[in-house]
Amino acid sequence: MTSTETAKQTTTGNGVGTSPRRPDGTVKVRGEFAYSSDLWHEDMLWGATLRSPHPYARITGIDIAEALAVQGVYAVLTHEDVPGVNKYGLEHSDQPVLAVDVVRYQGEPVALVAADHPETARRAMKRIKVSYDVLEPVTDSEKAAAGEGAELHPGGNVVRHAKIRRGDQSVKADVVVSGVYEVGMQDQAFLGPESGMAIPDTEGGVDLYVATQWLHVDQQQIVAALGLPKDKVRLTLGGVGGAFGGREDLSIQVHACLLALHTGKPVKMVYNREESFYGHVHRHPAKMYYEHGADKDGRLVYVKAKLYLDGGAYASSTGAVVANAATLGVGPYNVDSVSVDCWGVYTNNPPCGAMRGFGAVQAGFAYESQMDKLAEACGIDPVDLRIRNAMAEGSVMPTGQVVDSAAPVAELLERLRAKPLPVAHEELDLRRMPGGVSNTTHGEGVVRGVGYAVGIKNICFSEGFDDYSTARVRLQLVGGEPAATVHTAACEVGQGLVTIMQQIVRTELGIEQVTILPMDTTIGNGGSTSASRQSYVTGGAVQAACVAVRSGLHKHLAGRLGADGKLSVVGNKVVSADGSVLADLADVLGDEVFDETVEWRHRPTVPIDPETGQGDAHVQYGFAAHRAVVDVDTELGLIKVVALDCAQDVGKALNPQAVLGQIQGGSAQGLGLAVMEEIQTVGGKIRNPSFTDYLIPTVLDMPPMDIDVLERPDPNAPYGLRGVGEPPTISSTPAIVAAIRAATGLALTRVPVRPEHLTGT
Repeated sequence: MTSTETAKQTTTGNGVGTSPRRPDGTVKVRGEFAYSSDLWHEDMLWGATLRSPHPYARITGIDIAEALAVQGVYAVLTHEDVPGVNKYGLEHSDQPVLAVDVVRYQGEPVALVAADHPETARRAMKRIKVSYDVLEPVTDSEKAAAGEGAELHPGGNVVRHAKIRRGDQSVKADVVVSGVYEVGMQDQAFLGPESGMAIPDTEGGVDLYVATQWLHVDQQQIVAALGLPKDKVRLTLGGVGGAFGGREDLSIQVHACLLALHTGKPVKMVYNREESFYGHVHRHPAKMYYEHGADKDGRLVYVKAKLYLDGGAYASSTGAVVANAATLGVGPYNVDSVSVDCWGVYTNNPPCGAMRGFGAVQAGFAYESQMDKLAEACGIDPVDLRIRNAMAEGSVMPTGQVVDSAAPVAELLERLRAKPLPVAHEELDLRRMPGGVSNTTHGEGVVRGVGYAVGIKNICFSEGFDDYSTARVRLQLVGGEPAATVHTAACEVGQGLVTIMQQIVRTELGIEQVTILPMDTTIGNGGSTSASRQSYVTGGAVQAACVAVRSGLHKHLAGRLGADGKLSVVGNKVVSADGSVLADLADVLGDEVFDETVEWRHRPTVPIDPETGQGDAHVQYGFAAHRAVVDVDTELGLIKVVALDCAQDVGKALNPQAVLGQIQGGSAQGLGLAVMEEIQTVGGKIRNPSFTDYLIPTVLDMPPMDIDVLERPDPNAPYGLRGVGEPPTISSTPAIVAAIRAATGLALTRVPVRPEHLTGT
């Protein structure tokens, strides 16, 4: 029996396919939601972090005496106070908890302070004296890949080099276009800075309440640093104010625990905005060389590419980001001959790791820019060129993997093209002009352009990673009503996972009352809230646990009711195969408790071959396309995105309203990368670590979005769903830039597009 058939049997009014009110929605809108920065303890201390002012320097001495003498200070810690292994990291343990003899990026943690007031902690922090021998930083990723500059880590500065080779490498093409493209460093810019509280127990252990994306991997790294067994370090998810990849790596986790264990008191840490820019990873900046060859009709013959991703000072998830950029580097297009090389390297720039789109964003900007250039060279409409080369179900990826579920790339583009374009208003309205109500223009020099783009993203973890989630579902009477509780360690970071889990339980068990327990490490791993995977993997785990509960429940009901036929539960009623209501579930459930815990895995993947890049590396592919309409003031270099329409296949919309929210949110981040967002660094130093100078889109920057949601089920996925959160981030950026090119006639090979790129000043 398929999941879809099961859903039809037991669905309720708030089950899969509906859009019930989010349980956290009202309190968030009212400002009553408790984020991790709101944590409080009567006897708590405040922690602060001393960070390096230099991108690359040797530490020659640390003097903490003056800091310790400050009244109200309880502890000042350095690397000497780390009791376990002074190294951590997602893929490689290459980053020190506290710097020992060298700092490799501006903002690297050097020492910690705990005091009875946050201002006291900051004053003491400034009295720590650190002597540095400043070194010449490595800041050019391409040169780092070539071995130029200092060796920042043993073994050299290349974290990973991924190669894709498929087809005849000697083929020739009638039409050849090439280009060099750059993507700036983007920040996740979540509105809730890093925060949490560590509370020591009386037996040498510690409880940590923290905003994170992956409780168990945090725990794994913390216990190694503290030198404690796993049962001594317990994590509970605090309220999370956004994530987008920036909370996959550790920030305050080990530091707060160290201070709590050292002082014997609860310790709270909260970064301010500037510290947040230094305290988490960012999107990898990229420099990419592409060459596309096609026949005279615009059909792709070959694609060659070299991509350089700047991973910054430590590896984080650079290896996986490189794999994504390489394996998805041709885009959602059929091409027989592929040669892609992608390097991820160490530099002394800020560390980079996961951010929404995870390698596919950088490659997407380059290959979509190339497709527009190829369309012009062939004299073919850009949409027609894409459709002519579009993947479909059964297409073969550059890795040799067959796309074995829906890939409606052509349909997405056709749907967008068929949408009516926004009408240009004759009357002057400054709110519709580039520059808005700042009154910079009354329409002089303003031109309009339209651009299209489409993108591809892998869903879930790849390359043989043991990607699973654990879920416990318990059904019993509570207050005389049937009620279920769900316990997982899968992090709710604002995406709506709590609601999805409730919907799945209502669908599978046919009851209304579902409570999601706090996410913590007392249950098995839920995996990371990233890779658009939680609805797929944790949703699959909750569904499987419900199926196990339902099996026991139906046996119990059959025995109590003496029913031989097939039973189901709908809206708390026990229903026979012919639809007759046999009983209230509450009346026949009695004191029985049905409790099941399930570890659920998707189908296996394999690492790509190191020489050819061949292999079934990915679980599932997601596709999205955008059409952007922009107005550009060519004299002032100002841009107004007038419309940003989207079409995306989601397999099955478990929660249609949440799906629209994910598409809108991903598109907003793509818009930000296209025209405003960039962490600017000079010599490894961040120049704009604030929301004054690092700009993110607001509601006034987001245009209307006409969104088509396609539901083409994936037979391998729970309910046929397809991960939603990341694909719209990939195609929105190149669509906007394509529209700006159409308006201005400029090449525009770098994002974000700045005013000086448009005016030449």
